[in-house]
Amino acid sequence: MPHHALEITLTRPLPPPVLNRACRLLPLAANHDGTRLMALVAAKTPQRAAQRLRHRLGTRLPIDVITTHYPDADRTVLLNVALPSTAHAALTASARRARQTPERFVELALHRSLAEHADQEIDHLDQAVRELLAHTTPAYLLSAVGHALTRLPERHTP
Repeated sequence: MPHHALEITLTRPLPPPVLNRACRLLPLAANHDGTRLMALVAAKTPQRAAQRLRHRLGTRLPIDVITTHYPDADRTVLLNVALPSTAHAALTASARRARQTPERFVELALHRSLAEHADQEIDHLDQAVRELLAHTTPAYLLSAVGHALTRLPERHTP
């Protein structure tokens, strides 16, 4: 049975005794401030792994979100969120009106929101470049951007 790497985002940092008790149930790796944990869970699918993890730790830890740590072949990441019953009911009703499953409804809403954010970021950068071009030539700006990019510390980008 395959193992799935899952990341747990907590609603608050864990005190060491709580983390130690949770680690007795399932091996976990914590980040520096105890707000994010990593776990390997055996299951046939990532969805089942997230359900299994939430079932085992959900009553013991303040879990906010569980995600797959690595994207799948379609470059998607599973998002597992436990909603309060009123939010779940509202989501289900909205999805039903849209003739979609709640999962598909949320997926499409997230895609729309991310696309809107990307458009806003592009517009913001476009405006910033126009303001810079008001005070210099395209050649100087391009040279300055190239210079700045070669001086950036190496970092991982999606």
